[in-house]
Amino acid sequence: QLQLVESGGGLVQPGGSLRLSCAASGVTRDSYAIGWFRQAPGKEREGVSCISRRATNTKYADSVKGRFAISRDNAKNMVYLQMNSLKPDDTAVYYCAADWNPNPYICVVNSLERYGYWGQGTQVSVSS
Repeated sequence: QLQLVESGGGLVQPGGSLRLSCAASGVTRDSYAIGWFRQAPGKEREGVSCISRRATNTKYADSVKGRFAISRDNAKNMVYLQMNSLKPDDTAVYYCAADWNPNPYICVVNSLERYGYWGQGTQVSVSS
């Protein structure tokens, strides 16, 4: 059974950086594409970024392009989201999720229903 655990959230000032981690267990390496999603209070959950199984393809929401970077280490079953130049609008609970995509070279960032496994989330707060 696939399990995902996020970590690395916290409180940071505007302009600061955080690195989120997503640890996967119960799977073989590169079995799933991984996406990062976030949900702010009173808003719908939205896709932030995704990375394909072989790490050859990444996608980003327009709101985070140029500021966030996703990566994965299949040997360690880890996926990371480096977040730079953080803004108050980035405040949300961040979730990683897994999509069993038969194509190991693509991922989909704007389709929550593709992702069948979710972590419990980690809070990111950006405030001065």
